[in-house]
Order: sequence, then structure tokens, then C-alpha cells
Amino acid sequence: MTTGALLLILKVCALVAFMLQISAISVQIVYIIKRKEKTDPVSHWLLLSAAVFLFLYTALRSLLIGFVALTTIVECLVFFSAVSMLLLFIYRLIYVQKLIHFIVLGGSLISLLLLAIASSPLMRDAVHVPIPELRSLWLVLHVSLAFIGEAFFLVAFVVSIIYLLQHDDNQKQELEKLLYRTVVIGYLIFTAGALICGAIWARHAWGRYWSFDDPKETWAFITWLTYTAYLHTRFFRKWRGKLSALLCIIGFLFTLFTLFGVSYLLEGPHSYL
Repeated sequence: MTTGALLLILKVCALVAFMLQISAISVQIVYIIKRKEKTDPVSHWLLLSAAVFLFLYTALRSLLIGFVALTTIVECLVFFSAVSMLLLFIYRLIYVQKLIHFIVLGGSLISLLLLAIASSPLMRDAVHVPIPELRSLWLVLHVSLAFIGEAFFLVAFVVSIIYLLQHDDNQKQELEKLLYRTVVIGYLIFTAGALICGAIWARHAWGRYWSFDDPKETWAFITWLTYTAYLHTRFFRKWRGKLSALLCIIGFLFTLFTLFGVSYLLEGPHSYL
């Protein structure tokens, strides 16, 4: 298959995924407006289909550059959006809490925004072979696990907002349990990817495990500390309620700043991402 054909297929995959996301969100909004007691039977399948097209995008782009396509910010955003939609699909299947449709809608909107940003003309989207420092299995583990963990943080962010807007005590208890489980899973995966695998990759790429001169590493650590604070205060201090939800909201805002703010506002070894 020629390079031109692969580039065309990449654009088609991204466009189809975008339209599927919009369709899923439209169905979700209609069901919420009509106040249906049951969640809609189709939008989560649309999200799954969109995720499949984005994973196909990643696979084809990997074929095009000769390495796993997780080396530029566009590639990372596509992967982040795909994992988030897949996670929302799984939550929709296994979670029966009455507010799940609001959780899925909120997560879908953020996932759509991530893909829209990736498709924006403001993004640098040159398809090229990654530099030698990026061609490492440790980088693949570092980036993929970090974004999988952040997909859980995305869900936790939406759950936290819904928790703050909720007045029913029973619903708040269910949301709090969901929030805790979501953060625990995301925290473990994020720790393995962003900190452990990231440090090992840094050692191979730059000869050191950690440097506070790198703003990306510093802000990733700040993000990790925020979720550590949430888990510590909940488990040891028995914190519940608004403060815990606010910590999760702040943690996800730090996640977004680490992804966008550091990449475009602060100079460092990660600037090429």
C-alpha cells in the first residue's frame, strides 16, 4: 500500500471516529432530555466503534512511521481519546448506577474535545519517523500506560463534577464509591507508566532517571502527588465529600496542563511531543 493511500485512510478513520462520537453524544442528549428511565441502547456501541477506528488509525500510522504511533502530541491525543471511549463503553456495560448516562455523556464530550484538538490546524501533525531517543519499548510503555491511567482520571473528573451537583445522598454515596475505585485503578496504571517506565526510558534516552529541570516530569509528578493526596486523605483521614471530589478535579486539570500547557508554554526535553 502506498504512503498516499495510507494517509488517506488515516484521515477517513479520524473522520469516521469523529462522526461516530458526535452521533453517540446526540443520542445521549436526546435520551436525557426525554428523561428516559433507561439508558439508551446504542450510544455506547457508537463509542466503541469510534474507539476501534481510532485504534485502527494508530495501527496504520504505526505502520507508516515504522514504530508505535505514540511519539507526537497528535498521536497521543488520538490514543487518549480512543482509550477514554473504550473505558466509557466498559463503564456503561458494568455499572448500573442511575447517573451513568450523565457520566458517559460528560466523558464523551471530553473525548470528542481531545479528538477535535488533535484534528485542529494548530496541531503539528507531520507524519515522520521518530528520532532515535523515541524508538524504545520503554517509551511505548511509558506513554501508553500514562494515558490509560489518565483515561481513568478523565472518568473520575466527570464523576466528581456530577457528585458536586448531586443532592441525593444515596446517589452521592454510589458516586463516591465509583470515584474511589476509578482513581485507584488509574493511579496504579499512571504510576507504572508515567513514573516508573518514564524514569527507565529517561535513563536510556538521556542518561538519568529524573530531572526537575524538565517541566513535563515536574508537572507529571505534581499530578501524581494530587491523586496521592486524594487516596491518602480518603484512606487514612477518612475524608469524604466535596474536598475529595475537588482534589480529583484539580488532579485532572493538572493532567491537562501537563499535556497541553507544558508542551506549548514551557521548554524542555519533552517539547517535541
